[in-house]
Amino acid sequence: MPVPVFSTVDEVQGFCLSQQKAGKTLGLVPTMGALHKGHLSLVTLCQQHCDVTLASVYVNPSQFGPNEDFDNYPRNFEQDVALLESVGVHGIFAPTNEVMYPHGFSCKVQPPKIAGSLEGELRPNHFQGVTTVVAKLLNATRADVAVFGQKDYQQLVVIRQMVADLNMATRVIAAPTARQSDGLALSSRNRYLDADQRERALSLSRALKQTKSAVEAGNIDARELAVELMQNLIDGGVDSADYAVIADAATLEILEVVDRPAVALVAAFVGSTRLIDNLLLSE
Repeated sequence: MPVPVFSTVDEVQGFCLSQQKAGKTLGLVPTMGALHKGHLSLVTLCQQHCDVTLASVYVNPSQFGPNEDFDNYPRNFEQDVALLESVGVHGIFAPTNEVMYPHGFSCKVQPPKIAGSLEGELRPNHFQGVTTVVAKLLNATRADVAVFGQKDYQQLVVIRQMVADLNMATRVIAAPTARQSDGLALSSRNRYLDADQRERALSLSRALKQTKSAVEAGNIDARELAVELMQNLIDGGVDSADYAVIADAATLEILEVVDRPAVALVAAFVGSTRLIDNLLLSE
């Protein structure tokens, strides 16, 4: 039986309310479509924590900057639906821009301070777009659980903080980064890469692994580790790098010493494609 696709807030709210009135716990997996195995792993994890799993498919214009790839962002809705059906979601919320941002819409969610560095510094208003759309999705579905991928690490911690700050009832669950066998983090933007660029894109995961190995070998000088991380990216063939940092895993404060749970985060261009990746260095 085809999975129901809801295009309006009233439709998805009616579905979610009926499930919760029946005593079922509801999980949400927000996506921007162009789905791959990484997204499906989020669905699988969500299914382990709730009775009913809903996925949203919406390319949110408010989180793209004026010179970013919104118009060219990959879209294949029929394929997305087929993939979500294959892993047993119970419903798909696929709103239009007019539904999410109707005429006269003017309310925006100010992101927490943790959004101010890294991606937030390089992409003004990006996280305001993220927090606004995620707040709308959580309000529309009243989800008990929402699953976000660790690959977008700063986004994950921003959403966690927003949910805590605004007393939202949804429990945010982090899903480990899904990778291909050679270590490349799965991303919808990987399809932009040609064969040579894809090979050079491996420098992100390789550089992160080298940093983790250095920490495990006893190097806890975060400043030195960050310099080596950046150099390994460049040596690995990226065309340019926006950042390579060692940060507190909870607050994203840039560290001088790895003396607490820490994460290494990188953002780099391979060709014209901007890729991000991260790796937890200590638990």
